[in-house]
Amino acid sequence: MNYRGVIIEESLENKEVLNKVKIISTKVEQVTEKHKTPWVKQWTLHTVEISEEQAETIANEISESLDSQHSWYADFKNNKFHYIIFRDNIFRINRDNKEQYDEAKQHSISLGIPEYQVDFHPEVGEWER
Repeated sequence: MNYRGVIIEESLENKEVLNKVKIISTKVEQVTEKHKTPWVKQWTLHTVEISEEQAETIANEISESLDSQHSWYADFKNNKFHYIIFRDNIFRINRDNKEQYDEAKQHSISLGIPEYQVDFHPEVGEWER
């Protein structure tokens, strides 16, 4: 099953990886104080699709391509797994495993990524459904 996710173009030092994924849609947001990224004027959010066969390779390429001066992450998921990608770390999370999500969330926050931007982490109530 293919993966879907979002890559913020401005988070990438090397944008070549965007040529290796299928871009489904693109949305541009003007940066506000809430974004906590005053070094860029906008976020270009590409919704992408990645084949299951390419997922590991693309995750590694994104990790190597992310901005080395600022903390960003990219993510993509299918029904079983969720890749959460940082410059220094890649989490391949079983989507049924709350502890793995907790670990990725803590890593994000330790890098200074605002908690409200760590929206990949399911809320506690979702685990009880």
